[in-house]
Amino acid sequence: MMQKATRTQTKDHNTNLVLKTIIDTASISRAEIARTTGLTRTTVSDIVADLLVEGLVKEIGVGSSIGGKSPILLSLEPNSRFLIGLDLARNKFTGAIVNLRGEIRLKVEQEVIGVDGEAALNLLYEMLDQLVGTDYLPIVGIGIGAPGLVNANDGVVVSAVNLDWKDLPLARLVQARYHLPVEVFNDSQAAAIGEYTFGEGHTPEGSLVVINVRYGVGAGIIINGQLFHGDGGGAGEIGHIVVVPQGGQPCRCGKTGCLETVASSHALIEKVQRLVAEGQAASLARASGPVSLETIESAFRSGDAAAAEVVREAGHYLGVAISNLVGTLNIHQIVLAGDMTCFGEAWLLEIRQTMAANTLERLAEATQVEIGKLGPNGIILGASAMILQNYSLLFSGSRRPEMPSGAAA
Repeated sequence: MMQKATRTQTKDHNTNLVLKTIIDTASISRAEIARTTGLTRTTVSDIVADLLVEGLVKEIGVGSSIGGKSPILLSLEPNSRFLIGLDLARNKFTGAIVNLRGEIRLKVEQEVIGVDGEAALNLLYEMLDQLVGTDYLPIVGIGIGAPGLVNANDGVVVSAVNLDWKDLPLARLVQARYHLPVEVFNDSQAAAIGEYTFGEGHTPEGSLVVINVRYGVGAGIIINGQLFHGDGGGAGEIGHIVVVPQGGQPCRCGKTGCLETVASSHALIEKVQRLVAEGQAASLARASGPVSLETIESAFRSGDAAAAEVVREAGHYLGVAISNLVGTLNIHQIVLAGDMTCFGEAWLLEIRQTMAANTLERLAEATQVEIGKLGPNGIILGASAMILQNYSLLFSGSRRPEMPSGAAA
């Protein structure tokens, strides 16, 4: 049987409602908050008074009036609280201090090439030691975007092959070390939250798919404003759907012909390396240094035919995968993120054309496939934004996070 909300629960709900309304606008008056939320003006005024004392909002001036006293406008104080966001990419860990508007105040990086297991976890701690030891206070939580299969409910990295992490209770370990709330999500889910929260044109109850194309390929799915995990937490693991059933390349998951083997940045580099070895990519063969995404992009921009073909092929297979998402979910907004977006409009055009050719015409016409605007910071921003799902953390005081013994302050 449903129970009536307590007075405290009602007050917390109303406070969250008012704060979210202020966060969602550049400026707003108390009267407009009351109209938007349906709360009484007295309730709004009392809540705003508390928010002003907390320093979470500020009065920024006087608005226009159509009669009577001009309203005082309120705005979020973005630097009143700070969040930490981490992006645990295959070759590089990146962390940042982020304010409440998604503005990065400090960014640190750690190379992790050839580092895995316990050593990789220690690098993560080193990076966090730097971030929590700054003067950006108060830090109210840590959000982590991790590769592989993640149980977000428990904060456990179930399997991250490249980092050699299996059933790692990452949230519990980090929380025990720094005594801060911690959220851990799959990096593609974090990218989706980042785009949904800090991107453009996304409605509060809208739906969105963000496809993160880096060393691997994954999708973050938001339905009616909520991140969709799937029954087992693996929703969006499209990188290991077989798209080349015959003669495909081996995948790190043990199968062959997965989307990741033909559409990821790693697959692109391996394909060009084979072409160079076979003498089929003359301009790339003349490039100094080993084949990298940067050298492929340079050749692509210069009109190299081999580079253009491998990029087109990668876009084609991603378009096939997206057509399946369109037919299954019918979500109209699909955003592309990750390293492969460096190939821009030509790559995007191939994806769109392939999607349209493999989807019902009316579904394809209603679907927008675009490159995201957050760039390489999308996962960091999304990881940090997950902390903002719980506004009560913003009222947790202004003490410095506890530094682990032996760490430099």
